[in-house]
Amino acid sequence: MPEWSQQAEKLITTVSTKGQVILPKAIRQRREWDVGTRLIVEETPDGVLLKRAPAFAATRPDEVFGLLPFGGEPKSLEDMEAGVLSEARRRHDRD
Repeated sequence: MPEWSQQAEKLITTVSTKGQVILPKAIRQRREWDVGTRLIVEETPDGVLLKRAPAFAATRPDEVFGLLPFGGEPKSLEDMEAGVLSEARRRHDRD
């Protein structure tokens, strides 16, 4: 666990008239929150928690299975394994 997370820093910021809060630069740098970073704001019993929003919405396999079009004959498991092995060999040979 990073040293900075073991001891909570006591930093103070102010809510603006527009309801905006400036996060201290040190925290933004440690978290790698650059301009435009989307954050989830979560109210907790202890205060407000900020977390980086995921780049993509969470999905389940059944929600996305079969979405990419495929016009050929279905591949057997053996065909797929042979294809993976062939690509692994190709990548190994080029190194």
